[in-house]
Amino acid sequence: MSVGLLILTHNSIGQTLYDTAVAVIGNASLPTRVLVASMDCDTDEMLEQVRINLQKLNTGQGVLILTDMYGATPSNIASELLNPERILVSGINLPMLVRVMNYPDLELNDLAEKAVSGGQEGILALTARGD
Repeated sequence: MSVGLLILTHNSIGQTLYDTAVAVIGNASLPTRVLVASMDCDTDEMLEQVRINLQKLNTGQGVLILTDMYGATPSNIASELLNPERILVSGINLPMLVRVMNYPDLELNDLAEKAVSGGQEGILALTARGD
């Protein structure tokens, strides 16, 4: 058994990131569901859909929830469903997701830490060197 992964984002951001991560890694290492919270979604319906998927994903190890932007609808919905078996990390990016998927045997808290470190370490500012 492993931690479940729920990706909840606006539009197709989550699915695109997930498909790309699987292409990079070569497999889907965690039980995963990708849900879309459209800009005009019915939040009560979306909350119920998220609740159902969280229950299906939790096989006893908990669920890591990744959302695109803190304070927006996806993270607000996920925040309402947090409990000790669920951790929310906002700001999903490809390095974060690849890092998470590379550590399928970690426990929930450790996997959340990997998500944060992968996301942060995957952001770099590069400039050209002056000669």
